[in-house]
Order: sequence, then C-alpha cells, then structure tokens
Amino acid sequence: MKRYLSLVAWGLSVFFLTGCAQGAVLQSGSHAPVELSSWVASWDTDKGLAEYRQFKNHLSSIGCFMAYYDSEDKLFIPAETKEIADFARKEGHKQRYLTITNDWQDKKGRQNPKDRDLLKRLFINDERKEECVQEMLAAAKELECTGIELDYEAFFKDKELLQDYLSFTYKLSRACIKENLDLRIVLEPGMPMDAGFCKGPEYVVMFYNLHGKHSGPGAKADAAFIQKTIGKMAAIPGRKSAAFATGGCLWEDYGLLGLKKGPVRFVDEDEAAALVQKHSLTPERDAESAALHCQYEENGHHYELWYADSETINAWIKLAADNGIERISLWRLGGNTDIKAVKNR
Repeated sequence: MKRYLSLVAWGLSVFFLTGCAQGAVLQSGSHAPVELSSWVASWDTDKGLAEYRQFKNHLSSIGCFMAYYDSEDKLFIPAETKEIADFARKEGHKQRYLTITNDWQDKKGRQNPKDRDLLKRLFINDERKEECVQEMLAAAKELECTGIELDYEAFFKDKELLQDYLSFTYKLSRACIKENLDLRIVLEPGMPMDAGFCKGPEYVVMFYNLHGKHSGPGAKADAAFIQKTIGKMAAIPGRKSAAFATGGCLWEDYGLLGLKKGPVRFVDEDEAAALVQKHSLTPERDAESAALHCQYEENGHHYELWYADSETINAWIKLAADNGIERISLWRLGGNTDIKAVKNR
C-alpha cells in the first residue's frame, strides 16, 4: 500500500512539474551577457543600413548578405552586397562577413534559391571544391571582409551530398585559417548536428521557421523548439550561435488542417504594425513563444498574423542565454520598429 501511494505521489509530482513547465510564460528579463550579430540583406539595403547605423554599437559582427552563383556556377557579388560591406568598413566595424549561399541566377535573371543540384556541381570532385574555396577567399578579400559565412541550405537529407559538404567545410576552414579569415557556418535546425563538423568555425544555428510558408499559423520559434534545438547543438564543436528571426508571417484563408489554404507571405515588424493599425487590432501575446498574433477579415478573406517584436526577441534571447548560449545572431536588420530595444544582457 505504501509503495502504491508513493508511486501515486511520484506520478502527481511529475504531472504538476510537467504541467508547470509547459504552462510557463516565456518572457524577457535579465540574463548572462551575449554577443549580438546581425545581417543586412542586399535587397533591402536602404532600411537595413539605416537600422545598422542605429544598432551597430551593439553588434560584434555584421553579415553582408549575400553572394550567390551565376548561370555558369561562378560566384557573383551584387553591387548592393558590395555597398553593405563598404558601408560597414567605413563605419569602423571590425568583424565583417561575406555571406555566401547556394542560390543561383539564370541568364534571364530568375533566382533559384537553395539549389541542391548546384551543390552537386560545386562538389563534383576535390579540384572543383578547391576552386570554389579560392573563389570565396578572393571575394572576401575584394570586399575587404574579415571573414566568410557559408550559408548552404536544403540539402542535408541527401547523405552523399552531406558528406561532400562536410569535406568542403574542412577545406574551407583550413584555407580561412591560412589566409587569416574568420569562418562562420550557418546550419538549419534539422541538420544532423553530430554529422562530424570540423573544429574552428563558429556555427550559427537557425532558430526559426518553426512556422512559416510550409505550415499553418504560428510563431517562428517557441520555448520547446528553442530548448530542443539547443540540446541538439551539444554535438557541434567549438563556438556556437543561435540565430533568431525578426518579423513574422501572414496567412490567408488557412483552415481544415491545411486542406484549405491561401497565400502565405513573410512580413517585417513594421508591416505587421501597419496591418494592426489599419484594422484596429489588439494583438495577443502567445505564452509559449512570446510572439504577437491576431486575426481579421478583409474582402471576404480571413487572415491570421503572427510576428515578433523586441519583447519576443528578448524573451528568446533570455531563454537561449539561460541555457548556455553566448552568441546571438539576428535575421535581419531592416523593418524593425525598435531594434535598439533588443538587449544583450
């Protein structure tokens, strides 16, 4: 009987503790100091650089986003990316990264984002990998950047391609060390973190797109997602950074568990705030994610809006810092209502 009662007591304690943990409200507050980094995107230079000027003293590094590939698989740097790098250099920012993606543009100017076939061509043999490394080094030096940021995505489920990618990162890391360039490597949250990454680079894990164009309405990150991803990061060697995304998404006519679904688009915080004002909305703050959300009707369509403000970002940063993360990256500058309200401690 005593054993039965003790088991019941244990079960009740687990129930209440689990319930409390799941029901805890995610919110901002003081935490251990973190280093902040961010990006300015080439398609939003005016707003991005204006915000960078406001926030630069809070940033340890800036990412110049982006360089991609042309129709002949040669690395291409848009004029806007050069402008970002030049601006950051003249502003005196000591750590400036050139972000390189696996996007490519065809001869008609059409963009092909996150292309696996491009990576297969770039990694076809050791000689081509070495050419790719040398292109990256030359591009970083041309822009007078102090480092390279590798942002190759949407390929890790292809095991053979993943191994080629890992081999490439080892080559790139050795070359960066030789040329006295820093190296950051961006990883998707679904990446197998125990795949065998090399020591030396800083690894930036994306803590976003929990909800987005691929899903129904919700926040880009929540407490459970953040804690789960931090747990997976333990397998990564060396320096680690958690990347959080500003802004949010607007869903049109989503229903019936996705069987009914209209267009979904990303919105920045300024756009979200404008929608709230236009439709006289009062957003609610979600307890599990600290994100703001609201719904409205317009022209016979139903809309649901989820987005992050500075309180959301600060709550995510606090949770990450409380779990041992010392570096935070913010995607991205531009379109944030009050970026200076984001705190590093």
